[in-house]
Formats: sequence, C-alpha cells, structure tokens
Amino acid sequence: MSRSSALHDWKVDTAMKAEMEDGAPDKSGPRRMLNEKQVLQIVPVSPVTLWRMEKKGSFPKGTYISPNRKVWFEDEITKWQSDVNGRGRGRRHHPTRSKS
Repeated sequence: MSRSSALHDWKVDTAMKAEMEDGAPDKSGPRRMLNEKQVLQIVPVSPVTLWRMEKKGSFPKGTYISPNRKVWFEDEITKWQSDVNGRGRGRRHHPTRSKS
C-alpha cells in the first residue's frame, strides 16, 4: 500500500468514526471526495452513462484535483440522490403500432 493511499484510508476511517459517534456528519470539516470507482458503487450506471449524465447536467460535475485525478463531493452525490425522481426519466416506451 502506498503512503498516500494509507493516508487517504486513515482520513476516511477517521471521518467515518466521527460520523458514527456524533450521529451526523461533521459539516465544519473537509468534504469527503469520491473517485469514479466509489461513485459507481453508489450510482448503478456504467462509466459512460455517468459521463453522459454529467455532460448533460443531470448529475453533479466532478472536479479535477490533479491532471489525472477526478473526484466528486459526497454531499453533492447525496443531494442528487434525494432530488432524483425516477418517473419520466430514461427511455420512453412507445406503444407498438399495429400493422394494417
């Protein structure tokens, strides 16, 4: 395990323990950042669909924290989840036309 990975894991563990002890997330502390793999564990779509939703504006935009590292803020993903209304989204199913 790399040093930066171990540091990241320690920060995540510390933040999660603080949330469990208080019962609510610490709003004064740093916002939790999620990489694409973590976002895709929460949102059941493919990477391409995630990209399309983000491009269309129907999903929170990610932020590049370095040239090759894109992250999303967990609180924005959580807000998006609570705002999602599954009705009227996705492909529309048209009734089959009868052949005459």
